[in-house]
Amino acid sequence: MAEPFEHTRHRNWLESILRYIPGFRGYLEKEYRRDSDDLQRRWLIQRLDTCRRSLDDLTGLIVESCNIDVLPKVDAVRAKIDHLSARIGGAMEGYSGFFDLVRIDTDVLDRIYQHDVSLMAKVDRLASLVENLPQCPADLSAALGDVEQGLEDLQRHWDGRTRILEGID
Repeated sequence: MAEPFEHTRHRNWLESILRYIPGFRGYLEKEYRRDSDDLQRRWLIQRLDTCRRSLDDLTGLIVESCNIDVLPKVDAVRAKIDHLSARIGGAMEGYSGFFDLVRIDTDVLDRIYQHDVSLMAKVDRLASLVENLPQCPADLSAALGDVEQGLEDLQRHWDGRTRILEGID
């Protein structure tokens, strides 16, 4: 995925002109932040959905090979992916709307943006681990353990985002 903040630089001619109107530029930049935050979170959820589908395919392969001993671990990993995806979908937004009662400082918004970019890299690494699971049938349990550990790391990283927005970190 292209870096979400890049889309703020590639606007149409009307938006380029409107940026020169006093006060409107700040409004547009807040809208761009909102769009970037939404794009990032949707991308994260889509990538986790891809992981979930890969695990569903893996479950079919496991059943076909009669190696059902690892199914509980696959289900546990899938449940963690579902939980993280739900948390991301229902999370506090990483932007401060123009008329919002609670304002988030621009520096905090920049920290959230950088945090989310690193979160995207972690989700990408996790997706690679999940997509490679069918290639390691001999040591599937250990590979699932690595995926589970990656998910726990993602959960902690997501908690860090929440702490930044709440002003704790």
